[in-house]
Amino acid sequence: MKKRHFIVSLLLTLIVICACGTFSKSNRGMGEKKYLALGDSYTIGESVSEIDRFPEQLVVALNENGASFQRPEIIARTGWRTDQLIQAMEQADLQGKYDLVTILIGVNNEFQGRSSASFESELRTICKTAIRLAGGKQHVYLLSIPDYGFTPFGKRRQAEISTRIDEFNAIVQSISVELQLKFIDVTAISRLGFEQKELIADDGLHPSGKMYAEWVKELMKQMND
Repeated sequence: MKKRHFIVSLLLTLIVICACGTFSKSNRGMGEKKYLALGDSYTIGESVSEIDRFPEQLVVALNENGASFQRPEIIARTGWRTDQLIQAMEQADLQGKYDLVTILIGVNNEFQGRSSASFESELRTICKTAIRLAGGKQHVYLLSIPDYGFTPFGKRRQAEISTRIDEFNAIVQSISVELQLKFIDVTAISRLGFEQKELIADDGLHPSGKMYAEWVKELMKQMND
């Protein structure tokens, strides 16, 4: 009987320990602040695990620095252009207020041959909506478009792709100045893809979790200023 009682007590103890561990894990990093991440495949993290997406990594970094953010609300899909992101934001019927908004969009406008004029107009609309949702420009971060010319997928057209990416990024930076948004340059990091192959995901096109971690470092520098 004593042996049986010991076994039952041990099982109950293990159940309690496991339950406590699950509770801790499910609530780790869950705070009150809200973060909205807007974009395309670079935001949704095509070809990487969910925890390796840059918005997920950013929340971890912020909370380790003493913030209290919930997991990010992500409105992004592989292949989206600026007009498609606008439509998705309207359908989502977003209601503020968000404590942080990141915007990374435009590579598919370039890839699909859309005009720079339409990109500029639509990106400005996205940014103005983000400012409204964040209750001010100080909480909105505009990221540059990565250069996929420095991936196995774009290698043969690297010079052409890079020229076009620079043109579109000039618009991104111009809008950041116009609307007084913080501009985060991740393009320079993306151009290390040839010499640091671990920065590219297995699909040969998108960033790896390691590259996203470098983006997070750049974001944290701006946020800590």
